[in-house]
Amino acid sequence: MDANLEVGNRREAAGLKPVHFGWDVVGKVGVITLNRPERKNPLTFESYAELRDLFRLLAYADDVRTVVVQGAGGNFCSGGDVHEIIGPLTKMSMPDLLAFTRMTGDLVKAMRACPQPIVSAIDGVCAGAGAIIAMSSDLRLGTARSKVAFLFSRVGLAGCDMGACAMLPRIIGQGRASELLYTGRNMPGDEALAWGFYNRVVAEDELNAAAVALAQDLASGPTFGHAMTKKMLHQEWAMGVDEAIESEAQAQAICMMTQDFHRAYNAFANKQRPSFEGT
Repeated sequence: MDANLEVGNRREAAGLKPVHFGWDVVGKVGVITLNRPERKNPLTFESYAELRDLFRLLAYADDVRTVVVQGAGGNFCSGGDVHEIIGPLTKMSMPDLLAFTRMTGDLVKAMRACPQPIVSAIDGVCAGAGAIIAMSSDLRLGTARSKVAFLFSRVGLAGCDMGACAMLPRIIGQGRASELLYTGRNMPGDEALAWGFYNRVVAEDELNAAAVALAQDLASGPTFGHAMTKKMLHQEWAMGVDEAIESEAQAQAICMMTQDFHRAYNAFANKQRPSFEGT
C-alpha cells in the first residue's frame, strides 16, 4: 500500500490479543479458536462483540490473507451461553433486545464484508450461533461425528436469525433449509456433506490441520482476486443475470490491472509456478 494511504487504512492483525477467544497467525493465516471447551465453546455478549470487531479490522489487515475458525476440545460452538446470554435476554426491554440482535447480525455482516476467505473447521456440536458462524464462512470442513443445528425454534424463537433465512437456502436449497429452520434438528456430518453444507468431511484428528492447509493454499493465491470473488459472490445475490455479467466484467478488468495477473502470465510463459504477492 502507498505510504500516504497507510495511516488509517492499514492495520497489523498478527499482534492482536483478543480476550474472549484465541487468535494466532500462522504465516498468512489467522486462526480463531473458540476456547471454552468445558461448555462446548458458547458465545457471550463480549465474544460476539469482539469477534465482530476482529472481522471488521481484517478489512484493513494485509498481513492476514485467510482466516480459520475452529473450536477447542472436540466441539465447534454450542451457540449463545444459556446462563450468560439467554437468561439475561429474558429480562431485557425491547430496545435492548433489538440492540443485541443487531449486534449478532453485525458479526455476520463483518464476516461477509472482510476480504479474506474464511474456513470453518466444524467438529462435535455446532449449534445456534455456532451454526450461523459456520454458515457465514466461505468454506466449511466437518467431521462425521459433527452435529449442526439451527435450533432457534427449539427455544421458542424464529429460524430467521442472523441472516439464516437468506443465506442457508442459497447453500443447501430452500426445502432443506426450511426443514432445518423449522425443526431445529441436528444435521449429521454425512448429511451436511451430501446437502452441500460441508465442502469436505475429514477425520477428527486431521480437521484443524486440514482447515489450516486449505487456508494456506488460498493464502498463496491471488489475494486481490480472492477478495473480489468473495465480494461478487455476496453482491450478486441481489442482481439479475445481465447485471451480474456486467459487474463481473468490471471486476475482472480491475483484477487484470494487478501485478499478480502479470506475475501469473510471466510464470506461465517461463513454465514456472506463479508466486502471488497480493498486489
